[in-house]
Amino acid sequence: MLESILRDIDPVISDILNQSLDSKNISIKQAIELFQTTGTEMIMTAMVADNLRRKAVGDNVTFVINRNINFTNVCIKRCGFCAYSRDFRNEESYFLPTEEVVRRAKEAWNLGATEICIQAGLPPKMDGFLYVDICKAIKNELPNIHIHAFSPEEIMYGSYRSGLSVKEYLRMLKESGLGSLPGTAAEILDQDVRDLISPGRITVADWINVITTAHKLKIPTTSTIMYGHVETMEDRARHLDLLRSIQKQTNGFTEFVPLSFVHKEAPMYNHNLVKGIAPGPTGQDVIKMHAVSRIMLNNFINNIQVSWVKEGARMSQLLLEAGVNDFGGTLINESISTSAGSEFGQLMRPKEIRSLIQSAGRVPAQRNSVYGIIKVYDGINDKSESLLDSAETTQFGSYHELIKLDKFRYKRTK
Repeated sequence: MLESILRDIDPVISDILNQSLDSKNISIKQAIELFQTTGTEMIMTAMVADNLRRKAVGDNVTFVINRNINFTNVCIKRCGFCAYSRDFRNEESYFLPTEEVVRRAKEAWNLGATEICIQAGLPPKMDGFLYVDICKAIKNELPNIHIHAFSPEEIMYGSYRSGLSVKEYLRMLKESGLGSLPGTAAEILDQDVRDLISPGRITVADWINVITTAHKLKIPTTSTIMYGHVETMEDRARHLDLLRSIQKQTNGFTEFVPLSFVHKEAPMYNHNLVKGIAPGPTGQDVIKMHAVSRIMLNNFINNIQVSWVKEGARMSQLLLEAGVNDFGGTLINESISTSAGSEFGQLMRPKEIRSLIQSAGRVPAQRNSVYGIIKVYDGINDKSESLLDSAETTQFGSYHELIKLDKFRYKRTK
């Protein structure tokens, strides 16, 4: 049926999509063609992505019960897209001591979380072994929890502050309990674009070095893109091609996560710091980004994740028809997108995620951090709940409360 419909659309797009259905890799030029589709051709691109998803991973849609712990918003960098970071003198700057990080990890574990995701700003004069100490402290209390932590930017900073090479630093983190790295700090992997939106940010070469070194040490990572600002369709396609090339060499990526630029509180948008900047991607852009990602990466990265924090519940549900097979995590304390103006909350309970997946006609499955399946919810009357489903959300606090607490004010911890 799909093949017959493809005969009635633009022949260039039809050829590309048929090539994809035959499990052949598409080129950068062909990906650009798909990014430029509209109307029927765009819908067919999503349908082909959905077909590839079904053949690659079936009808399960996975999710992980996890908690974000962004332990400080103090940062020496001033990225144009970031509304989260604060100067250390700012009255909203905070820093969670290690014992508070551990307390939050234990609270999440007791509610069924299997993963702790830790990312933060880069505080000035940071102890280079802070990240190592955090991992050791968590693992001392919770030996079985997975620590998914520290972006390539943080790894570079920790390496510099400790005086160790990236390889030595990553090895030390792994020995201390680090399980995987988030492949964030990628934004667009084009140096000219990075120099526009985040001068002084980790370079493309350094990002690649951290990621490939982690993979060589058997530390898996995710991969991401942040799009919908000043990048072109070619930038998006080249970014995907670069990730595909890395995966060919290392096979270390567990997933790919498109991240929409949230503009509302972003300095480079609000203060017109970058000429021609867009207020995030359009709805069509979001659909095509996920669909083309599935098509371009399908032979290399099985899992395409939607960020419900960026897209909201309804769009996330829709994207399950455009190549997506993973709903991400419960998060509990999402701070970075929230500070940028995202309106979709800091927590999505497991039962809410399962309901969205089931109402889309798919099968919810709880996973661990490296996509091992913990439980498949395939029973019609499966009403089982995790402890997080009934937890009182006020106990977790919120980002907006945290930045007002004197208890964790940055200047009082130094």
